[in-house]
Amino acid sequence: MKSRLLLLSIISAGLLLISACSPATKQVEVSCDEFMNQKHISKQIEIASGSSFEVTLCSNPTTGFQWEEAQISDEAVLKQVDRQFISPESEPPPPPGTPGQEIWTFETIQKGSSIVSIRYSRPWEGGEKGEWTFTLAVTIK
Repeated sequence: MKSRLLLLSIISAGLLLISACSPATKQVEVSCDEFMNQKHISKQIEIASGSSFEVTLCSNPTTGFQWEEAQISDEAVLKQVDRQFISPESEPPPPPGTPGQEIWTFETIQKGSSIVSIRYSRPWEGGEKGEWTFTLAVTIK
């Protein structure tokens, strides 16, 4: 019994040490309500070199609006590695027109700073441009 308890304690300590050493992915999120109150939002983040972070923004493609490609001011220190749209999930399914979330994942390359800018627009000619904007100042330590 004592050896089993000792083994469980060692395993628990090891898992705790591993999770403490693994860099957690930082997240920056802006909801639809925030964009309804303020159409142009700026935030800041500090993050270690060699780590990643996610930007999650409200998105509703059924309105004809979509987020444009992220613009990165200094791609020598920061790069985009993923972008995906996540539909809302619920039981029963949400009604048409329910907003979801668009998630960008970025990885830091080296120390420095960069600005990430993203615009929410209707992509066709004559469509509204930059109805919402999101700007993130990234400092990489």
